[in-house]
Amino acid sequence: MRTSLTVIVAVSIALAFTAAPAAGAGVAAGASSSAGDATAGSLAALGAQEAPGCEFPFEETDATGETVTVEEEPDDVVALQPSDAQSVFEIGGEDKLVGMPVGQYTDYLEPDENLDISEDDDLTPITEAVVDREPDVVLAGNTLEDDDVVDQLRNAGLTVFVFPTEDSLDGVEENVRLTGEIVGECDGAAATIDWMDDTLEEIDEALADEDRPLAYYAMGDGYTAGEGSFSHEILTTAGLENLGAEVGIEGWDMVDAEQVVEQDPDWIVYGETWGEPPVGDGVMATSAYEDEQFVAVNDHYMSQPAPLVVVAIAGIVEDVHPNAYEESGLADDERIDHYGDMPAGALDAGDGDDAGADGTDTGEADDDSIPGFAASTALVAVLLTSLAVVRSREKE
Repeated sequence: MRTSLTVIVAVSIALAFTAAPAAGAGVAAGASSSAGDATAGSLAALGAQEAPGCEFPFEETDATGETVTVEEEPDDVVALQPSDAQSVFEIGGEDKLVGMPVGQYTDYLEPDENLDISEDDDLTPITEAVVDREPDVVLAGNTLEDDDVVDQLRNAGLTVFVFPTEDSLDGVEENVRLTGEIVGECDGAAATIDWMDDTLEEIDEALADEDRPLAYYAMGDGYTAGEGSFSHEILTTAGLENLGAEVGIEGWDMVDAEQVVEQDPDWIVYGETWGEPPVGDGVMATSAYEDEQFVAVNDHYMSQPAPLVVVAIAGIVEDVHPNAYEESGLADDERIDHYGDMPAGALDAGDGDDAGADGTDTGEADDDSIPGFAASTALVAVLLTSLAVVRSREKE
């Protein structure tokens, strides 16, 4: 049969690694107004996702409103975005991939270089390269929902499924389920969802008696995450109160340095590619900065709405709640052990002081930096644009 990053974050708002187990994971419910409620909501949703069922023809309405039909189980799949590729790898479908972005945003997957269908930025899909692979189906993260590439591929006769916006961990799990059904890897998707659910439940139990310190998630250029984002849920599930939510941020937006100073966070969480927290002089007066209470997370796992967000959560727990982490079984988890020590790399431009929480640039992050909330302003703008489109449609 011959028939994108969600990188969010900042990449986009768009595995089993051949050596990693296919057992996997499921996740929690939408973000809530407090860390405790968020965790409770997550656990309430454990097992709530419909079990993946591989039946063809597959038919589903995607984020563009298009009814997408996959007549037979695909042999050849193209993943347009790093998050799409991560999901395919994690559910054990990597052998079906004939195209994906290969470079700094997917190097942790160790893909074959011949699979690359992206431009020099390791991110933007090349239409001609995708068409030449003659895939049976193309997976596209939601940041490509309004991108010309989707129409171009469809006009070329390709079947393209665009995933919906992931605003919660539960949404990430739903996309894992859909990926399994589309590519014919339902057992792997179910196992991955189980792993996510089991690991999150283990984290919740480990943090049951722990205090929840206030954290500022510094994405760079003054942006942070609030309620209604899976980043918020990552923070609260990891045993933190999210400053962004405390000051009324919804989704991903800018926060004033004065608000950050007034809240005086205990911790600053940021993408490790910055090298150091991407904050301005004002935020340097906070207790977190003065006490060097920093948590550097892997940008790939934190910003790509795919199964390895669970590894990001575990990493935060290890830094903020080391005793709880030690007493839990998280350190013995094969996926966490395998991926947890993989660095995301470093920004090419500057030393991590590219922007302040007041939105004032102290430098300019390289547009080729890791896509993620801690990365370039351009990618953050893509994310915010995607959210704006979704919200406008919800009001209609």
